[in-house]
Amino acid sequence: MKIKFCGAARNVTGSSHLITLDSGYKILLDCGLYQGGGKADWISNNDWYFDPREIDCLILSHAHIDHTGRVPKLVKDGFSGCIHSTHATRSLCAIMLLDSAKIQEREAEYYNKRLAKKKKKRKKKNLKKREPLYTSKDIVPAMEKYRAYEYDKWIKIHDQVELRFNDAGHLLGSASVNLKITEGGKTIRLGFTGDIGRPDRPILRDPQLMEESDYLICESTYGDKEHESNPEQTDRFLQIIRETCIENKGKLLIPAFSVGRTQELVYMLDKLETNGKLPKIPVYVDSPLSVNATQVFGAHPECFDNALNEYLLIDENPFGFNDLKYVRSVDESKSLNASKEAAIIISSSGMMNAGRIRHHMFNNLANPNTTLLIVGYCSPDTAGGIIKAGAESIKLFGEQITINARIELMHSFSAHADRKEIVKFLKPIKKQVKATFLVHGEYDTQKKFKKYLSKNGFSNVNIPELGEEIELKP
Repeated sequence: MKIKFCGAARNVTGSSHLITLDSGYKILLDCGLYQGGGKADWISNNDWYFDPREIDCLILSHAHIDHTGRVPKLVKDGFSGCIHSTHATRSLCAIMLLDSAKIQEREAEYYNKRLAKKKKKRKKKNLKKREPLYTSKDIVPAMEKYRAYEYDKWIKIHDQVELRFNDAGHLLGSASVNLKITEGGKTIRLGFTGDIGRPDRPILRDPQLMEESDYLICESTYGDKEHESNPEQTDRFLQIIRETCIENKGKLLIPAFSVGRTQELVYMLDKLETNGKLPKIPVYVDSPLSVNATQVFGAHPECFDNALNEYLLIDENPFGFNDLKYVRSVDESKSLNASKEAAIIISSSGMMNAGRIRHHMFNNLANPNTTLLIVGYCSPDTAGGIIKAGAESIKLFGEQITINARIELMHSFSAHADRKEIVKFLKPIKKQVKATFLVHGEYDTQKKFKKYLSKNGFSNVNIPELGEEIELKP
């Protein structure tokens, strides 16, 4: 049996790992999109490290686009097997992949318009028009292949393969993937953490500890960091709101992924409003996908933690309060840019490489009364990554915008476990796992995390390269 690392190897996006059994049966774990937005990611998203027609089944850890965003292209390019996921992951994928298709269409149209204006450059460099990776019409054929399951049940998906999803506490429906693969009378237990959530976070249940595994594929996004505690997080969040919106009468811009992070922020603001701690400031969620995703959250209470279930007894709508408005239309979004009122604007995308947040940044980053609050991971080559690195200006819509706004970072909002939390999640398998493969992390972070794991009793920790194939022995 072999593992081939086809994405998120020494990188955070594009999660994809191929398992090939001795019999030739091929299992793909995740099929994510590279999300940096540059030419290299465009090439990566169009290329495969395998033939899609040869993949027998796809298993998804959760619905985030860096784990599912190439599913429609996989189907379009010839994959004909089943897609296995949890119920909530399937529900979220239905809206998230459609949104992704629309982004693909818009980006291809924008690129081609720019290309048309540069005829000489196009001929000189032999540049060609771009086609979307997939379009809206490709979503239905992909969704028809989904098979959804509950947590904590072993499912036989092939004569040699059993699958079990355990709650990973990272996103609605997120799961660690556990496989029992039997060949030649011997069984190998293969674990894939997916993205590991954090204990004591709002909305979702705590992650279940990792199941027994002989071999482990493990995420490492925050393998070199430890997050702030919850009380410190709430106090600091309130302080930033007061300083920006009350004292400076400015806008607080919060780039946040439409699914997961946005709902957590709204839930926190809802509780602050209920407790009388939130200043009376208009709050806007400017993302059509966020509206649809919030409705999906409401339809899956089986994923909620006890704290949210108890909160529902005093507030039947934890994702809505008097000063909160969900913005759908483009015109209403544009009006927020023209408005001078102090406000909190939560808008996608979290890495600031696409979406309506870029328009808010374009119109507000030069204003010293504005605060840009970064609440999650940003790849180094995205707009968010560039700003986090201390850039004094950023190019948006063809213009170089001076950054006079205050930039704040709060990693404690991250839905990814930090290094201590990952080690706790892996504790049950520390002594038995034969080899651990670190994925979904920047290379420098992974090297530090490898040392940290070694100090905590883990042996044979590997950092595979993109395209590397490794043989597993029983």
